[in-house]
Amino acid sequence: MKIAVLGAGLMGKEAARDLVGSKNVTDVAVADINFDQAKAVCETIGSPKVKAYQLDAGNFQALVQFLRDYDVAINALFYSFNEQVAKAAIQAGTNSVDLGGHIGHMTDKVLALHEEAVSSGITLIPDLGVAPGMINILSGYGAGKLSKVNSIKLYVGGIPLRPGPPLEYNHVFSMEGVFDHYTDPSLVIRDGKIQEIPSLTEVERVHFEKFSPLEAFHTSGGTSTLSQSYPNLETLEYKTIRYPGHCEKFKLLVDLNLTRSDYCVEVGGQQIKPRDVLLKVLQPIVDLKDKDDVVLLRVIVEGNAAKENRTYEYEMVTYKDRSHQVTAMARATANTISVVAQMIGDGIITKKGVYPPEQIVPGEIYIEEMAKRGVQIVEKRR
Repeated sequence: MKIAVLGAGLMGKEAARDLVGSKNVTDVAVADINFDQAKAVCETIGSPKVKAYQLDAGNFQALVQFLRDYDVAINALFYSFNEQVAKAAIQAGTNSVDLGGHIGHMTDKVLALHEEAVSSGITLIPDLGVAPGMINILSGYGAGKLSKVNSIKLYVGGIPLRPGPPLEYNHVFSMEGVFDHYTDPSLVIRDGKIQEIPSLTEVERVHFEKFSPLEAFHTSGGTSTLSQSYPNLETLEYKTIRYPGHCEKFKLLVDLNLTRSDYCVEVGGQQIKPRDVLLKVLQPIVDLKDKDDVVLLRVIVEGNAAKENRTYEYEMVTYKDRSHQVTAMARATANTISVVAQMIGDGIITKKGVYPPEQIVPGEIYIEEMAKRGVQIVEKRR
């Protein structure tokens, strides 16, 4: 199969690295507006299967023309391109997957293209990172083993292996994204009713082997499409995992309006966004640099099966790949989107249209494929 990777950033690079190691993948294109960056990725991977291309994803017709030559496209661009790439894939007749982005209802815009995708005979799957992404697939896998699903609780955190002051945190993806998740309200289901609650609230202690104690609190975007896929849930919630004390410190920044994207103050006759200043100030402080990170994940699905209460719990702890200097977050994210793209190309996933991961990705095969890549997901039944 021939797969195009759009975006030569970290996630695109690691997805391409995984693809060239798969025997069924014959050609991998790494396309970016910055040709030198795409070329550097290909040189680092060092496989005859991979080739660099210059592509401006903002040029719709050029994007359509490029995608026509491939079986599947992996969209590893910034989330603002997701709708554009999905529409181009439909016109090109090329299957496509993306890393998601619930800011500005972007994923909803992609899901709204379902009928067009059906007509084009392609499969589109958004939200294929870790959260959303892996947690959706595992939620769907657990839910599929129950006759009735009552509760889904999600816990995810990308954190440094060794925390340091002042925030006990180093970012493993965009700090702008972190700000958004901390600032926007969180969607939950309580007593069967969908509602929004403030992020950075309801802090609880959580424990993972070798990482206790930790704290978890509500953040936005994590519940993804699960409230739509399982509208009869009694409980749905997503919490972000951090080291103790992080939430309280960051909540002060949020309460001071320093993270809002729609807030300006006048300084010296100029309109300044405090958010922009804070991002600049924090960047050298929270930059992961060459430190080790770890991704912790727990999905708890509760319900009924065979006339009894049953719980399926999925847990993952993934570390940095020091041999390739690949962060734990990149391992978990890039392997997820690569594995699912290959499932489409291999004909394991055949439904046409736009589907969230929990509705279409076979969980058992996904867990097996991730294990081959050193990302171990453990299932427990209670």
